Amino acid sequence: MRRQEMARSGPKPDKSAVPVVLARDGTHGPVVHDINAAARRAGIRRLSRVTDVRAILPDVRIEQADLPQDEVDLAELSQWVRRWCPWSQVDGEDALLLDTTGTDHLYGGEKAMLTEMRAAFTALGLTIRIAIAPTIGAAWALARYGKNGSICDDSAIEQYLNPLPVEALRLDKQTTVLLRRLGLKTITMLTEVPRESLVRRFRHADRMEANPPLRLDQARGRMTELLRSAQIAPPVRVVHRLAEPVGDLDGLLHVLDLVLPPLCRLMQTAGRGARTLCFTAYRVDGRIQWIEARTGHASRDPLHLARLFDGMLDRIDPGFGIEAVALESVVHEALAEVQDDLTGRMREAVGLTQLLDKLSMRLGPERVLQAVRCGSHLPERGEKLVPLSSVAPTEDRAVNRLPTTPLRLLYRPEEAEVVHAVPDGPPALFRWRRKLHDVARSTGPERIAPEWWREKSTARLRDYYHVESREGIRFWLFREGVAGDGRGSHPRWFVHGLDA
Repeated sequence: MRRQEMARSGPKPDKSAVPVVLARDGTHGPVVHDINAAARRAGIRRLSRVTDVRAILPDVRIEQADLPQDEVDLAELSQWVRRWCPWSQVDGEDALLLDTTGTDHLYGGEKAMLTEMRAAFTALGLTIRIAIAPTIGAAWALARYGKNGSICDDSAIEQYLNPLPVEALRLDKQTTVLLRRLGLKTITMLTEVPRESLVRRFRHADRMEANPPLRLDQARGRMTELLRSAQIAPPVRVVHRLAEPVGDLDGLLHVLDLVLPPLCRLMQTAGRGARTLCFTAYRVDGRIQWIEARTGHASRDPLHLARLFDGMLDRIDPGFGIEAVALESVVHEALAEVQDDLTGRMREAVGLTQLLDKLSMRLGPERVLQAVRCGSHLPERGEKLVPLSSVAPTEDRAVNRLPTTPLRLLYRPEEAEVVHAVPDGPPALFRWRRKLHDVARSTGPERIAPEWWREKSTARLRDYYHVESREGIRFWLFREGVAGDGRGSHPRWFVHGLDA
């Protein structure tokens, strides 16, 4: 697995060669946060006191560092560098970590890929130190203390790491000071010490930054260290670099038509279908813009997926032009090949799914609702309406929940006055909403017991009836409680729904 570390070397290049220092607040006053190449050649180092810097270089230009904005910019760069690989993460305050495993061949090899990366960062006005190594620790060390642009193989890790200072092992300042006091200034000197002695000396270290033996194991690949990218699941991804920058909607539509078919072929080969698509546009000024489209069910139909982006591409601001795009299925699931049956039902189901996807994209994912079960047999609790986008593909839908449920369920049961021919029998006459209804026929009862695990002990059972008045109106009524159940006075009647 190839790890790639990019470390920012300082502020933007200054053609005037004037030493520039970015300052930030320290414990005892302003300290140096970052420097340009001219200040580095003059001997200025990070964390030096600004007052000392002014004494050494009276003509130095001091500027205040904007740490919150640096954090935002670095996070955006972490997304921007995914044009070269699907996984990346911010590393500390000034670096990016990329996992370029299996992607370098797309750019003509690791050396050619580094050349392209350096040119891209230079176009943004940024200088970088960059290195490729099999482990995160080795890439970190070479990017900061090794030769800029180093490419290290598995067999050459020790050869590249040994001449470096012990600070290259990502140790804290207190530990490096201790090692230097012991005469251990380089990694070679550290490896010459018997491992048992090192382990015994640092056995109480509760942090990796204070444990040289473990840091050395990480750098050499003897201890696994994983990249913690925000993108956990491996995406199905297609990247397309444009010969000329695109700056209009028609160009974006054309590019989308280019990347959708190969993405769908990749998903077909993998037996997957997209649930969430992300279209990312990389601008020539280093900014990135992206839009997302979601599907109700897994799909890899290019025509259907293309329609999801109708009216959305104009949200992308191309700026001075877009030089590369990426289309990835960031959320996907297994999707087997399907075939329509002789009745065409499969085609109808696919059509309904595509219609729901189109409504969700046009109206918004939170405005298309679907009924799902809630684990209760009481009608008013049995289902709820939730956004279609929040329903998992395997989640149980509230379809035909009860065969006796009416076509229209009232928001809450409404009390009615009932006259019945026999005690505990069906209603013969009832008044609801100030109107008297004479019952011509009825069916029932269907009894629903209280949910004792969530109700009070005084909750009463329900007996539901379907009744039809002499005017042809059908009602769904229930009697709450039975006479003599000891949970209240006389039973009460409620209208809960209407039938056709």
